[in-house]
Amino acid sequence: MNDATGAADARAQATEADNAAQILDERYRPYSGARHGLAGAMRALDGSSVRFTLGLGRPARHKFLPWLAVVVALVPAIVFVGIATVLDIDLISENILPEYHQYYGFIELALFFFCGIVVPEILVADRRNGMLSLYLSTPLRLWSYLASKAAAVTVTLAVITVGPLLFLLVAYTVEGSGPDGLGDWLTVLVRILGSGIAIAATITAASLAISSLTDRRAFAVIGIILLLLGSQFVTGLLVEVAEMDPRIYAFNLSEMSEALKDRIFGVGPPELGEDDASPGLRISELSTLFVVAVNAAWLVAGSAVVWWRYRRIEAG
Repeated sequence: MNDATGAADARAQATEADNAAQILDERYRPYSGARHGLAGAMRALDGSSVRFTLGLGRPARHKFLPWLAVVVALVPAIVFVGIATVLDIDLISENILPEYHQYYGFIELALFFFCGIVVPEILVADRRNGMLSLYLSTPLRLWSYLASKAAAVTVTLAVITVGPLLFLLVAYTVEGSGPDGLGDWLTVLVRILGSGIAIAATITAASLAISSLTDRRAFAVIGIILLLLGSQFVTGLLVEVAEMDPRIYAFNLSEMSEALKDRIFGVGPPELGEDDASPGLRISELSTLFVVAVNAAWLVAGSAVVWWRYRRIEAG
């Protein structure tokens, strides 16, 4: 009897639930918002990739490493400004503080750290979690996806290559050690932007090329570190010890990008006499045309590797 009563109560409750349920709208509703097309999709991917790389909107553990690199790059600039403020003299013209183009030596470690630890995630993660196929089902195409990713990495690297220099320029100007006159100030500004973006773009192409060749983040990290640090050691050894042609420095990505920065700042190769053209020629003494051509070759080669690799992934 109890079982029958329980079954009846259950049927009554089910009937009440059915009566309470309502179908509000069974029609298909098309999207009626603004349509931004390919340009909007690229902007959205740029923004999300920059946020992903810097750890914005992610747990604290994802923010620590990228922002540590930014802090490491910015600390020397803060120290230099503090020294200039306390001593109250033009420390740049007195050669007490480094000039703007010399500051890149202080951010090299932060740049390498950022590239090796953070950059691989921006491509490897999409392939591992299946987001790549989802992105390509939108108005994005392969070229626009890769262009957006490259732009995002270049922007994040520019935080390190441009940000501290802009801080120095503004702080030195306020303190009284900045460039003389508006024309000189704008010239320095253009050189900071040009050199910082050039370094970021070249290293972005090489870093993304290595990241495209493996689905393992650890392998990508090792490859990028070997490229940036290993090429310095090997080419320096070949030129300084084995006395090989100094043009072997073309395989030293970090040094060649810094040489390009020097040319942008007007620090060109010195005038050499007949007795100066020795096998021990330094990287700073290579011609400007050679430096520009090598950096362009790195940019083109890195982009070509990424495109080739992703065409194979798309075809597979």
